[in-house]
Amino acid sequence: MSRLDVTEKIIATKVAKGLKWADVAAEIGLSKEWVTAGCLGQMTFNDEQAATLAKLFDLTETETQWLKVVPYKGSLPTSVPTDPLIYRFYELVSVYGTTFKELIHEEFGDGIMSAIDFKMDLQREANPAGDRVSIVMSGKFLPYKTY
Repeated sequence: MSRLDVTEKIIATKVAKGLKWADVAAEIGLSKEWVTAGCLGQMTFNDEQAATLAKLFDLTETETQWLKVVPYKGSLPTSVPTDPLIYRFYELVSVYGTTFKELIHEEFGDGIMSAIDFKMDLQREANPAGDRVSIVMSGKFLPYKTY
């Protein structure tokens, strides 16, 4: 048994029960973005959150314990993603990554945008030319320190 096994069971049960990630998140009381990342094995749940997920996804006690283990973060199976949707994010960073870096450094100085102290909101944006995906990411700026 591994965390990947639990992730696969969560996905299979979600499909079988016709659940939506937003509904799962509402049960937990957190954002759909964070809860989805957690259910996909990228975040750690506390006891109460894990118990709620265990009920939703019919998890055993052993499977539930895996939800509380700090994961190895980063879930892409290859260095360049092959899934077309995920590849577009890779493409976005390849094309605009230096722009993000330059503008963040110009505005904030030498540092990074945290993926630890981070929020994301994904919404559908209606558009007559075809619906758009709106993703707002907000991460704490962490300056590099001198020592």
